[in-house]
Amino acid sequence: MTEETTDVLIKVPELAGLLAIAAADAADGLAAERRVTLLDVRWRLGGPPGRQLYDAAHIPGAVFVDLDRDLAAPPGDGGRHPMPAAADFEKAMRLAGVSDGRPVVVYDDADSTAAARAWWLLRYFGHQSVRVLDGGFRAWTAAGYPVEPPGPAYRDATGDFTARPGHLDLLDADAAASIARTGLLLDARAGERYRGEAEHVDPVAGHIPGAVSAPTAENVNADGTFRPAASLAARFSALGATGGGPVAAYCGSGVTAAHEVLALTLAGIPAALYVGSWSNWITDPARPIAVGP
Repeated sequence: MTEETTDVLIKVPELAGLLAIAAADAADGLAAERRVTLLDVRWRLGGPPGRQLYDAAHIPGAVFVDLDRDLAAPPGDGGRHPMPAAADFEKAMRLAGVSDGRPVVVYDDADSTAAARAWWLLRYFGHQSVRVLDGGFRAWTAAGYPVEPPGPAYRDATGDFTARPGHLDLLDADAAASIARTGLLLDARAGERYRGEAEHVDPVAGHIPGAVSAPTAENVNADGTFRPAASLAARFSALGATGGGPVAAYCGSGVTAAHEVLALTLAGIPAALYVGSWSNWITDPARPIAVGP
């Protein structure tokens, strides 16, 4: 296993306890070492804008991070959500209060699709303590914990995070094509997009030849929390992740594929991310396209 499960997810009661400690420390004027940097990464393809959700209500102390602006470079040949430059990502995380020596918790609305992108980027750029709130904002409110209007609390104005790329496996198009031939390349999009039956986002439908359909919706329960590790391991094993070759994931633009990598991590299966994904693959007309099951 690349990371212990406890180092990937955090449950609502544990987060509430950590925030209570942070609040008590702040009230007593103590140093910030025991505080948690909490990032609100709510985002949905096609809306509503995550900032509107944050402004309406968020977990106390959370700082909003814009997935399109802070967790990706501008769209182009690299795809709809290309890798951000190290300097740009470092600046965005420092403005959000992220520091190297302080744990980070990220959350989105419920199923961790957007939160996983923040988790993956922070880990890729070298942060050693990043967890995802299992069940997200929905789980927090369902448990009866309070929310607050805008105004981050319990954090310094800026953090000291230093982006050091290369801590997780990152693929380009050629490497993804190679894994589709020699290992297991998982397509994290909905099945109809993989099969080329419907494509409402990208201008070309289909999938990378040799890739296997593995929609991220099947990684979570109905309430958005992740399925147990053993269940995820059985799922990915049935799809071909049996230890016989490398495993990687892609999606439309590298967002839900990060969720797939997170689920694979919970299952104890190391996996790489093709961050450019389908929206990058189709920018080169020489790359082959497959349709159907």
